Amino acid sequence: MHKLVELRAHSENRNWTSECLASQPAPVAVAAHVQLEAPVATSRFKRAFDAIMSFGALLFFLPLLLTIAMLVKLESRGPALFRQRRTGLNGAIFTVFKFRTMTVAEDGDVVRQATRDDTRITALGAILRKFSLDELPQLLNVLRGEMSLIGPRPHAVAHDETWGKLAPGYDRRFRARPGLTGYAAVCGFRGEVKELQAIIDRVEADNEYIDTWSFALDIKIILRTLPLIFSDTRAY
Repeated sequence: MHKLVELRAHSENRNWTSECLASQPAPVAVAAHVQLEAPVATSRFKRAFDAIMSFGALLFFLPLLLTIAMLVKLESRGPALFRQRRTGLNGAIFTVFKFRTMTVAEDGDVVRQATRDDTRITALGAILRKFSLDELPQLLNVLRGEMSLIGPRPHAVAHDETWGKLAPGYDRRFRARPGLTGYAAVCGFRGEVKELQAIIDRVEADNEYIDTWSFALDIKIILRTLPLIFSDTRAY
């Protein structure tokens, strides 16, 4: 069984606890044990920071959020918010929120990544994606505890299924809550995956972040993210 499938099986079993490790086969027990020890996933201070900052940001950006939602509705048919299944902490599935930037809303077994000059992207959507404004509704996911401000960027479930079979250590990304931004993103591993090495580099950066996490590292990532909002050529 694929490791990602095993993680999801544990996350969907409400009776599963760390005591169940003793009854699991060795590979699964080791993977689960690693998850439980990940400091980035268990820090109460990080979670409190996420909750306070996301609540404050939602209040601050409320006029902008409402304006963007209205413009999205006026530009093209469909909902203002795009919802898609993503994989979170310990392999649990959650629904991510984004402003709709395309004429389609894919969430099946096959999800095509956005590419440069993608005809599915609306005119307003291109602007929102360029400045990462489409990501703002994910502050709701942070407030709900499904995401963190900083962490591995969540991928569509269909992409997890594919890349999880190809990239070593992919399942170890789920030792932390996914983030609005992350170490991989500020290191240049954001955006379209054109070749296998791109996702391998991203996974290695994500796991390095989890293995070396500190609150100071989160602050550095936030500071490095700000200039990327206006200059990241991989945002499209």
